Amino acid sequence: MITGTGVFCPNGSDVDEFWSNCLAGCGRVGRIPEHWLDHADLRSTLWAPLPELDLDGLGANRNERSQRDPVSLIGECAARQALAQAGHDLVLRDRRANAFGIPGVEAERAGIFVGTGIGGAHSFLGNFSHHLLGRAKREIEDLAGRLPPTMKEADELRMTGRRLVHPERFNAFAVSMLMPNATAAHLGQKFTFHGANVTTTVACAAGTVAIGQAFRAIQCGELDLALAGGCEYLRDDYGAIFRGFDIARTLVQDCSDPATANRPFDVQRSGFLLAEGGAGILCLEERGMALRRGATILAEVTGFAQTFDAHNMMSIAPDGRQVERMVRAAVADAGITPERVDYLNAHGTGTRINDAIESEVIARVFGPRVKVNSTKALTGHSIGASGALEAVVCAHSLAEQRTHACVNLQEPVADLAFVRSSGALEMDHALSQSFAFGGHNAALVFRRHQA
Repeated sequence: MITGTGVFCPNGSDVDEFWSNCLAGCGRVGRIPEHWLDHADLRSTLWAPLPELDLDGLGANRNERSQRDPVSLIGECAARQALAQAGHDLVLRDRRANAFGIPGVEAERAGIFVGTGIGGAHSFLGNFSHHLLGRAKREIEDLAGRLPPTMKEADELRMTGRRLVHPERFNAFAVSMLMPNATAAHLGQKFTFHGANVTTTVACAAGTVAIGQAFRAIQCGELDLALAGGCEYLRDDYGAIFRGFDIARTLVQDCSDPATANRPFDVQRSGFLLAEGGAGILCLEERGMALRRGATILAEVTGFAQTFDAHNMMSIAPDGRQVERMVRAAVADAGITPERVDYLNAHGTGTRINDAIESEVIARVFGPRVKVNSTKALTGHSIGASGALEAVVCAHSLAEQRTHACVNLQEPVADLAFVRSSGALEMDHALSQSFAFGGHNAALVFRRHQA
């Protein structure tokens, strides 16, 4: 049972703002930091920036601010929202550690499942740049100071020194900040959960797989409650992560109206809009526990499946066979047939190859009937968090019987029932699917909860 959701992403710093902006068709597109262009010639200069993170409102203490990568802090932001929406109170158990417990929840039967593509890359790159450049920058400044101030070379040296950006110090907690499992570990410590604490690193499918693993743990009786989803933070001082995607020619191209650049499933699509990051967390509970405490149930997870292409590290297999097998397996796991799926939240990145193959698979499995949209058209692509944000959309779509439009879709790439305007949509079953670099495919099936 999904009893709570939380998000922190480009178009919303809380789930209410996020969902309202989704329904209103409001995304967020901005220019990358200007100084990144000092270090590389980039084909794309657009991305989806995150809102400012309110660490005071989050209650992060001084140690957490200095010892946690931003990916862990935005994960906590989303997790707190999910617990609050689920109706779980937090009770302070350890003031020094800033750790909490949840009354009525047996800690040994509560777990954390977090997906991420990269983990603490911000901390890794920041500390690496300090290690590499800190001494060199001081030497450049010293050399410039020993030259006559009127020399052209002195100004050029000073300008070079200013371009060497890095943190003021090397963080002694660098290792624990950059490790991919840091967010899951942080959440487990924060809420004092002693059950399974699992990190999934399968790139863009990570959030979807994490939720699927949590679903299985509750389904088999191992856990009563799980916080599950995905987190990513992709900013670095020099834009190196962005450049990697840019060189791979996967990103949206600049255009006269940046708001229309991100256009999944449109004939004129040019690539995906990379997000600065994001976090989506679901609170999943065993049915009996949720019903006993009178929780408001948004939706139910009923099916999960994953497959692997074994084709190419950067490209989906052109025949889409393993994607199709994964979708059919997830639907069968939910105990239904494809005809009963009413709504599909697609991977929908906006890349030319992915959208074309995904459209073909949807047509083969579901035909032109199922309603289809892409949440990435609104949020950008937050890599490991993307599937979790799309799961949040599925849960709220089922709970409210309405969903958002597939924005910027003018000339569809295929004859499918794309959601062209936000509004009411009668649905009992929804499916969300994710594909990832490396060849990982995963899908979740959700059901409308009816008391």
